[in-house]
Amino acid sequence: MPVRDGERFLRDAIESLRRQTLRDFELIVVDDGSRDTTPAILAEIALADPRIAVVRQEPMGLVAALNRGIAGVRTPFIARLDADDISFPDRLARQVEAAHGDPALGLLGSYSEEIDEHGKVLGIRKPPMDHSSLVESLKRGNPFIHSTILVRAELVRACGGFREALAGAEDYDLWLRIAERARVANLPETLVRYRVHAQTVTERRKVRMAFSVRLARRAAAERKAGRPDPLEGIAAPPDWRTTSSSSFLAPDARDFRLLEFADQAAAANLDPATLDPAIFEGLAARLDHGERRLAQRALLYLLQRSDRPLWLGRVRLLTLLVSLHPARAVKLLAQAAIGD
Repeated sequence: MPVRDGERFLRDAIESLRRQTLRDFELIVVDDGSRDTTPAILAEIALADPRIAVVRQEPMGLVAALNRGIAGVRTPFIARLDADDISFPDRLARQVEAAHGDPALGLLGSYSEEIDEHGKVLGIRKPPMDHSSLVESLKRGNPFIHSTILVRAELVRACGGFREALAGAEDYDLWLRIAERARVANLPETLVRYRVHAQTVTERRKVRMAFSVRLARRAAAERKAGRPDPLEGIAAPPDWRTTSSSSFLAPDARDFRLLEFADQAAAANLDPATLDPAIFEGLAARLDHGERRLAQRALLYLLQRSDRPLWLGRVRLLTLLVSLHPARAVKLLAQAAIGD
């Protein structure tokens, strides 16, 4: 359980684990530089339960915290729970039982109950269950709910754990690599309450996440073709602004130099004239659903810029904006008109 400044829901998350019907486990909580009362809460709970180990580190981010936790695991299975989610009492027992019954199974998730910040039930998330369906789903996105995951420890280590280069999609990248080595599945049982927050995900974060998802897919395709993983050994998230034209990342970086205009805070310091005019050729075919959302916001922003180059004409931008998703384009244009 990685946590940073998680005082609001932390007790509930940990207590849900202490109430597990499977009693023989160790909880490793990695405190990634919390500045609220999280350290005091953890110290109090760890004193009351010898199964709880607390590791504190200076703020290094989620990937570092996850890998720090993995390094400390002494059990054959690793289960995950975020510090604002809740496990049902039989969650660990049901998943460990299923994993013991299928030695080929490397990663196991489950259904989850979505709740809001007050604990009100919003619905049930039911991802695909069987390996073949999940492998197909992984080509398009992440069909696993991170807080439901149980995975074999030796398999995670064999895969190299989470990768900093894929920050924002570090779990998706790991599930892709695990699915290449072992069977994956979801139990058709609701074993976790997944909390949906009213927290803001910045446009910058969305662009980074989308870039990481794109790179994870491309790396998976390279591995499937029998070629080396192009992201192996890359220690930090790649920068699409500085990627060379000869790099494996170059085609994706070119697209994301456009998509980053969706982040208006960053876009204010960007020059539209640096965009490659060829980027708009076949753009829609290269983008997935989430990337199209970002592209439309980027195009709308460029429409509103008075300093865009002549080749970025209004008609061209409007045509592309509408072609990516007509209904959403109308909504975005209407909102922009109201804002003006």
